[in-house]
Amino acid sequence: MPDQITEAGRTLSPDAGESPVGRRLDGSVAVLTLQRRPYNLLDVVFCRQIVEALHWAWTGGARAVVVESGLRHFSAGADPDAMLAAATDGDGVLDWHLTDVLRAFDELPLPIVASVHGICVGGGLEVALACDLIVASESAKLGLVEATVGLHPLMGGIQRITQRAGAARAKEMVMLGRRYDARTTERWGIVNRVVADEHLGAATMTLARELAAGPTVAHAATKKLVSIAVDRGVRAADEAMAELQEPIFRSADFRAGMDSLQQNGPGMARFRGF
Repeated sequence: MPDQITEAGRTLSPDAGESPVGRRLDGSVAVLTLQRRPYNLLDVVFCRQIVEALHWAWTGGARAVVVESGLRHFSAGADPDAMLAAATDGDGVLDWHLTDVLRAFDELPLPIVASVHGICVGGGLEVALACDLIVASESAKLGLVEATVGLHPLMGGIQRITQRAGAARAKEMVMLGRRYDARTTERWGIVNRVVADEHLGAATMTLARELAAGPTVAHAATKKLVSIAVDRGVRAADEAMAELQEPIFRSADFRAGMDSLQQNGPGMARFRGF
């Protein structure tokens, strides 16, 4: 983990004020702030920096992660100049290794919450979809708009919308290339919850802190089982349960939870994440 400085109870990486991905620890929650001006446009370098920030969160001892934007919008998608250059020089964005980005989100053994406001389209929405949960502001606009430039989503958006909302909605969103209001995406099961614009930050952090205070050994196993069930089916997830659950029973959190249940009743346990 890089050298750090502490300011007002927050742990910051030395380049947090300059990096396109700001990093800070709020208690046990790592807050990763996308701040590549003007619109958080994605290219191969920015994607790599996001992955590096996820690694920073894990090695720094975080127990949950928030991905937010420090700009007016969450993200307007891929950088068109970078995409054109990639298409001119080679095979489009295949050299960006976007599946590695998705794998970094999926394999991080921590809950990840996307905090979405403003415009969140194209690759920006795909970053949000790579997170485990999405909280969106009332005025947010979300969509997979690649069809407007002759493409389809290149970073897993098709399959993740299919997972969350079903095949018919995925085809509608991708083929029409429209923007949708946050309430519509919540109704379709794409967004977990929608809150008033002025409450977005507080609502996201409340959720992230609740996740961070939970039994994160069990959370990691839950996240892995969901991925297996989605990728390979329920039978495969059933067969993986024993191996994934074994560390839970050896964890201090399990012992603390059972002791608390016997002594204080349900819902009173305090977990430490190991």
